[in-house]
Amino acid sequence: MRVPRAMLLHSVVAGADFDRYFRWRRTHDGDPFAVRFPGFGRVLFTGTPDGAKELLRAPVSLLVPPRPNPIEPLVGSASVILAKDERHRRTRELLAPAFHGSAIAAFAEAIRDAADAEMDGARTGVPWRPGVRLDLRSAARAITLRVILQAVFGLSDARRRAQYTKEVVAYLTAFSGPLLLIPALRHGAFGRTPWDRFVASRDRLDALITADIERRRGETADTTDILGTLLRARYADGSAMPADELCEQLRTFLVAGHETTATSLVWALYWLYRQPETLRRLRTELAAAAGAEPDDLSRLPYLNAVCSETLRMHPPVPIVLRRLIGPFTLRGVDLGPGDNMGIVVSLLHSDPGVFPDAAAFRPERFLERRYTPFEFAPYGGGHRRCLGASLAEYELRIVLATLLGRVELAPTARYRRNRIPRAVPHNIATGPQRGMTFDVIANMQNK
Repeated sequence: MRVPRAMLLHSVVAGADFDRYFRWRRTHDGDPFAVRFPGFGRVLFTGTPDGAKELLRAPVSLLVPPRPNPIEPLVGSASVILAKDERHRRTRELLAPAFHGSAIAAFAEAIRDAADAEMDGARTGVPWRPGVRLDLRSAARAITLRVILQAVFGLSDARRRAQYTKEVVAYLTAFSGPLLLIPALRHGAFGRTPWDRFVASRDRLDALITADIERRRGETADTTDILGTLLRARYADGSAMPADELCEQLRTFLVAGHETTATSLVWALYWLYRQPETLRRLRTELAAAAGAEPDDLSRLPYLNAVCSETLRMHPPVPIVLRRLIGPFTLRGVDLGPGDNMGIVVSLLHSDPGVFPDAAAFRPERFLERRYTPFEFAPYGGGHRRCLGASLAEYELRIVLATLLGRVELAPTARYRRNRIPRAVPHNIATGPQRGMTFDVIANMQNK
């Protein structure tokens, strides 16, 4: 198995444009192919359904999260994303009820209201009316952050929500690309380095979360938000989750629970407005369901197909990684303890045998057949599939339906017919390199 010698150069190119780099490697070296990252080691990547099946069905006893992990400073070592072995199983078991279907459905109106609030100008003071130009990424992030704050903390107080919004935005901004990709930069020096600024921001956010945990411990009323559910939850031995671990889980939900969905929303609108016929078909379906409750909207078949096709072309989890603690064979290549293996989800989602004409945005493919978890895996898979995937998909459908039901947009010239924007890492997700700009051209309720 050939491993490129110019390790640093390949790492920089991969970090700058994951998708293009991995497509080039598959064309050049076939599948599987190996990449070595500084300070991390070799990773054997696959992007085929057979390879995904082998990796995702590997014995759980052989797998642990890869370390050092780029997002560990962001979510914490106790996070369900990084916990391993029995700790991962116990943590996931405790958290799962908060993301059950009935629990998620309880947030339907809050999701719709968050989209309405953004269009009413709650954040900017400028309602979405004809002539207004939008930074779609900023708007999408504001909507999804409002949703996750409501879902996690039940926040209805505008002042407290503003505090969280300020600190979460500062926190994600502080965890810059260099800190994500170069662990050597994670050192302080008299409070003046990027790492010092990140740690200070994390401390401020954790102080907010910890204060809410302590305040809520004394409440007796049952609540439907995630924090309330977790405060009532108990492990099998009757113990509760320690406060420091609970803080890291809640921080994970705040970070992972809004950036990924916001990015998917931007991509969905980008493709709909590049393909008028697709947009017309979706609007026809939404018009026939006018007045429906948001939970009912989330079940519309073509809406679901549009969202699934968006996730296929732009998976929020672009790479699935596992580290081995024992021998395993992936795609005929023998691996040993300490070796890493991974799935490149964008390659999996463009496999020509599964997705003909994969470069085309064609939601109809999701109406024509069902895909296995080894063919379509936008949120990873196996025993570590993203715990919040169902909430993210549910939110995406409702927000998209709400926006399209109220306004008619038009992409600015840069995004009409030009090349598809490059996707780059944004903290825990990948997304368009720049915020996309759209103009509001009509209020649908007045047409």
